[in-house]
Amino acid sequence: MATEPRRGRGEPQSAEPTERVGQAVEHVGQVVGQAQQAVEHAVEDIGSYIRGQREAAQVSLRQLARSAGVSNPYLSQVERGLRKPSAEILQQIAKGLQISAEALYVRAGILEERPAGKVTDAVLTDPTLNERQKRVLLDVYESFRRENDLAGPAGTVSAADTAGAAGTPNETRK
Repeated sequence: MATEPRRGRGEPQSAEPTERVGQAVEHVGQVVGQAQQAVEHAVEDIGSYIRGQREAAQVSLRQLARSAGVSNPYLSQVERGLRKPSAEILQQIAKGLQISAEALYVRAGILEERPAGKVTDAVLTDPTLNERQKRVLLDVYESFRRENDLAGPAGTVSAADTAGAAGTPNETRK
């Protein structure tokens, strides 16, 4: 008959489950701490990015605050990483800096970074397009790319596709 190890006085009978709970609590604490550090880093990162963009555009803090519709102290706190701006404020700041709101959203951790390409870069950096137009163009572009990926290898076009695409000037497409 196997015997359990003897425990000292006052030691609980279920020390092993208690230890496991303690370890789990400690692990959760570490994960929460890491998540908090990541959020703090993202806030600092977005602030320094905004400051860098503002300085590159040669716009004063006061000018940017006015064009973004926020107070000078608030914008200063954002740039120093003391405040985390909302998506709406980021969009206003992006307009004031004449940059893509998407770039700020990615820096702030609101959006995941998408692989950039020549077309994407051209659309995002075009100063004549507003944010809604950029988003629509990129959405259409991505839908065409997905459609072509589903259709098969690039450059594979059937004779029916070519005939249908050529059409006659008076032909109405459905």
